[in-house]
Amino acid sequence: MKKIVTLTTKGREKLLKELEEYKRVKRPAVIDRIKRAKEFGDLSENAEYEDARNEQSFIEGRIQELEYLLKNSTISKKDDGVISIGSIVKVKSGGEEFEYEIVGANESDPVNNKISNESPIGKALLGLKQGSKVSAITPSGELKMEVVAIN
Repeated sequence: MKKIVTLTTKGREKLLKELEEYKRVKRPAVIDRIKRAKEFGDLSENAEYEDARNEQSFIEGRIQELEYLLKNSTISKKDDGVISIGSIVKVKSGGEEFEYEIVGANESDPVNNKISNESPIGKALLGLKQGSKVSAITPSGELKMEVVAIN
């Protein structure tokens, strides 16, 4: 069963750019590398050939993965005033303010404050409006938040 992947517009563009890079640059480069490695002779003991074939396998797998994600994706629709995928949310918790961008699971990057819609905090925030209060059960315990702003 195919899983529908939710992406932001930026996330979709990033995946398209990556796919283009793999198809136009990385795939032809590794094919050329394989051709050159074959010229070294006996393929059974040719480390360069083996390494190039492994790289080709990785590249082809990533191309398939990117094509699958793009084929089975939907772009999130932002609803002004309501937290949805693509929203940048400022929350207050424990006297501190935090800012998160809610993104699809494939775009998640917690180090850069991009949290997945499937994460405990992301799930708790989806559908809320400014001024809403909510709590999320995270691995480090319960987190109580108030939505301060939505962009």
